[in-house]
Amino acid sequence: MRKGDGVQVSQVLYVHFHDLVDEKLYLRLLALLAEFTPLVQALPPDAALADVTGSLRYFGTDAPALAERIRARTGGLYGLRSTIGVAANPMLARMVAADGPPSAVRELPDDLDAVTAFLAHKPAAALHGVGPATARTLSSYGLDSVGKIAAAPLGTLQRILGAAAGRKLYDAARGLDPTPVVPAAPARSIRVEHDFPQDELDGDRQRAALLALTDRLGLRLRAEEQTIRSLTLAVRYADRSTTTRTRTLREASAHTPTLTSLAYELHERLGLQRARVRSFALRAEQLVPAERASRQLLFDPADERARCIEAVVDRARTKFGPNAVRPAAA
Repeated sequence: MRKGDGVQVSQVLYVHFHDLVDEKLYLRLLALLAEFTPLVQALPPDAALADVTGSLRYFGTDAPALAERIRARTGGLYGLRSTIGVAANPMLARMVAADGPPSAVRELPDDLDAVTAFLAHKPAAALHGVGPATARTLSSYGLDSVGKIAAAPLGTLQRILGAAAGRKLYDAARGLDPTPVVPAAPARSIRVEHDFPQDELDGDRQRAALLALTDRLGLRLRAEEQTIRSLTLAVRYADRSTTTRTRTLREASAHTPTLTSLAYELHERLGLQRARVRSFALRAEQLVPAERASRQLLFDPADERARCIEAVVDRARTKFGPNAVRPAAA
């Protein structure tokens, strides 16, 4: 609802915590947000949504001022910078938070003209949910900006993307996002981390570190009889900035070679040839109990041998310790 409809306008905060690599600290930050509103939705590893619509009267302030209070407490208690976007829905809050340098509170007024002007020149990929493949498809039709998408007829977008996706994009280009903020704690995940003794530029040593991490991660998953559906790589640089990338597996797995291949792929996509890397962290997400995970049979003797060897190595490491057997390249 827009202002003037006699209905309280929704106020959503998108909070991005910078330089956050500690999962336990992330949970404390979520608890801090919960002191301002019960409607807090975790967006691991370093962000959250908070609907403060019902909190403003209690605190006697407006949403930007409440966001500044949250940012000040985050910095004062934990020494972390944060960027907060304030808007009428989650999509716009995300976008306005990303619209400038880090460490600020940015507000997008709930005004049709202001929203239209804000979105007009944004690239298609700036809309949440529009990935590289969809952006390329839209660009091939000349729809390379949100303004052009908003000007396109609904039927055109549905012919390009399908009925449901076309309707969703049509609404998003107009700043409409009906998605509510759903209170949710972060799903259970498993994290492993490697800190380099000095800022690392060498790609081979970076890959060796990733191999060691996936080896540790796979061993732990199999010991807990878990598999995962997605893997996130977080890279921390010499300037303390962080980049994260996530990929979903085709099928849930805890097989170390599968995890290693995915970690290498994420690493290659970042293009770190000149980057000074301070640490890597891998986070296994969307855990699935091993007995519920299905595996496509490959009828590949090499794959079956690798899995048999992995089981034997796991038993040896359980008996003699995790360092009893390790990948030579790590």
